[in-house]
Amino acid sequence: SAVAKANANVVGVISGGLDGTYTRFAADLAAVLDDIDGLRIVPMIGKGSFQNLSDLLYMRGVDVAIVQSDVLAAAEQQNVFPRMAQQVQYIAKLYDEEVHVFARPGVERLSDLAGKLVAMDNRGSGTAMTATLLFSRLGIAVQPVYDATVDATEKLRRGDIAAMVRVTGKPARFTTPVPEGTRLLAVPLSESLLETYLPASFTSADYPALVPPGETVETVAVGAVLAAYNHQNPDRRERLVRFSRALSLKFDSFMRPPRHPKWRDVSLTATVPGWTKFGSQRPNAEVQQPRRSRSAREAPQG
Repeated sequence: SAVAKANANVVGVISGGLDGTYTRFAADLAAVLDDIDGLRIVPMIGKGSFQNLSDLLYMRGVDVAIVQSDVLAAAEQQNVFPRMAQQVQYIAKLYDEEVHVFARPGVERLSDLAGKLVAMDNRGSGTAMTATLLFSRLGIAVQPVYDATVDATEKLRRGDIAAMVRVTGKPARFTTPVPEGTRLLAVPLSESLLETYLPASFTSADYPALVPPGETVETVAVGAVLAAYNHQNPDRRERLVRFSRALSLKFDSFMRPPRHPKWRDVSLTATVPGWTKFGSQRPNAEVQQPRRSRSAREAPQG
């Protein structure tokens, strides 16, 4: 039928907010991969990593999602999606975003933030998800403040908060400059953190006003991941195999304008801590739940 024919080659890709990098990546995937091996790529606006994960698991028509790499660990910690690790795999790691902890004068190390007010972007944001997981893994009980970056920067200036967390590619851009005397805190590379995150660092080349020349501030990075539903349905699975193959075949096309410059950071062979590569593990009928609608109320935002 016409309906079956129209849907036979569709791959739905859920991404991020209207102005975000994830959405640009999804649009680029459609622009480059449409009609390759008969595929039709349909980009969708998403509502953050947690909701994207929920949509990938339960919403019809969503085959691929762009999410933060720590969403699996965060979901496991909150026990929101049972048996999810075998149902969600990664096609490719996209790019890294570093965890920045900007602290006011007098705060020397991350552990000094115990019991203090720490801004971590809006509730439900990727930054809030990462900051919550990170402080929990390190055993540092902070008092979270949910404010957008511009408001948090002003609160840091006034001394209303002790620190603010941002998860973004270095160097971070600020609409309002951080106050004088602000320092970047090192994130200790514990074993529990490295199960989920990658080691990263800042130097004076990244932040001349915040890091003294010759010094290095250690931190961790969160990867953006192209995640796939590990379909048991042979037609849907074969479509994802074709999508993955087309991405490899046309990869060079993503390196040139007008594609997003962050594509140059993508490695199709990179591994992601805590994730399984799509195609390396066959779906198990016993653990797969039927695809169904799931309301946003059932899943935390993030």
